[in-house]
Amino acid sequence: MTPAPVKLESKLPNVGTTIFAVMSTMAAEHNAINLSQGYPDFPISSQLIDLVEHYMSNGHNQYAPMAGEPVLLRQIANKLNDCLGYNFDAKTEITVVAGATEGLFATITALVQKGDEVIIFDPAYDSYAPAVQLSGGTSVHLELKLPNFTIDWEQLEAAVSSRTKLIIINNPNNPAGSILTAEDLQRLSDLVVRHDLLLISDEVYEHMVYHPQGHQSILKFPELRARGVAIFSFGKTFHATGWKVGYCVAPENLTRELQKIHQFLTYSVNTPVQMALADYLKEPVHYQSLSTFFQKKRDLFLRLMKHSRFEPLPCNGTYFQLMKYHAISELADTEMAIWMTKEHGVASIPTSVFYNKGTDQKILRFCFAKSSETLTQAAEKLCKI
Repeated sequence: MTPAPVKLESKLPNVGTTIFAVMSTMAAEHNAINLSQGYPDFPISSQLIDLVEHYMSNGHNQYAPMAGEPVLLRQIANKLNDCLGYNFDAKTEITVVAGATEGLFATITALVQKGDEVIIFDPAYDSYAPAVQLSGGTSVHLELKLPNFTIDWEQLEAAVSSRTKLIIINNPNNPAGSILTAEDLQRLSDLVVRHDLLLISDEVYEHMVYHPQGHQSILKFPELRARGVAIFSFGKTFHATGWKVGYCVAPENLTRELQKIHQFLTYSVNTPVQMALADYLKEPVHYQSLSTFFQKKRDLFLRLMKHSRFEPLPCNGTYFQLMKYHAISELADTEMAIWMTKEHGVASIPTSVFYNKGTDQKILRFCFAKSSETLTQAAEKLCKI
């Protein structure tokens, strides 16, 4: 007789397998081109691989310091100074984390307490709200305004209450491909100061910005820098998402709190990759050219899709292109994504999954961080729909 399953009350009863895993599995089952999950299908730098191998072969295989290898922390500080023109303290203001998602979880867990409210802008990356929930907080979801996915500032002001502790932004935004301008961040700065709030800024696509202003980090703004945690990803920047290495930048008092959580999540991040990244960062060209690199891929995908029945929305950042399909079908976006994968051999992500209310605007997300051959083959299939 098979024993009865143990009774367990779930801490996340409404959470199942993420749509990214579902669509990637479906793409593999149906031999479809996978434009759903956000990772490149082209190789990473052979120089970077050689550096990892070098440090593995030379004995750098034991635990790194909890906050990160000092040589990498210094190079991150140099990079921040190069990009932002501000000197951060490598010892007290930077933490190397096991991917941006771990950094987000550690930061949210450190800052949010029972009863706190956290404002999240939908469409939003799907790890934010569960982390808030597990910390005993409540997510307050505000929807960005189409077609450019901008903040409704009156709605934001009205949403702030005496229980509001934190605002989470994603700049550039996944999946929207929208960016916050310097004017937006100054307005946000005024608001968080007025209401004495904290801020988390998910900036993993910092080097994939196609707007004339370029990337506007919260770290450029004194009040936001004093109240915020900015989170970055080497995996996104260097096409190595499977390495799961990122970093958090925050003032010393916030860094101290997030490190208390980080040390019990992963303690430290793998040593040889940290050492390799420290060397690789010495050549800024590796990240300075990324916006041009990905803008060419975006423009190629748009040209290839020009004669399709899909309608592109503005994309000023990330490596995701949103497409409306209202001229093709009335299917719900999840049904449309499944149908396209099975019947037309291209996998995408329905954007309703990024909304707390499941808002369906007949929009699909396509990843263009792919080779020219992959994008061409996918577009040929999509243009036949």
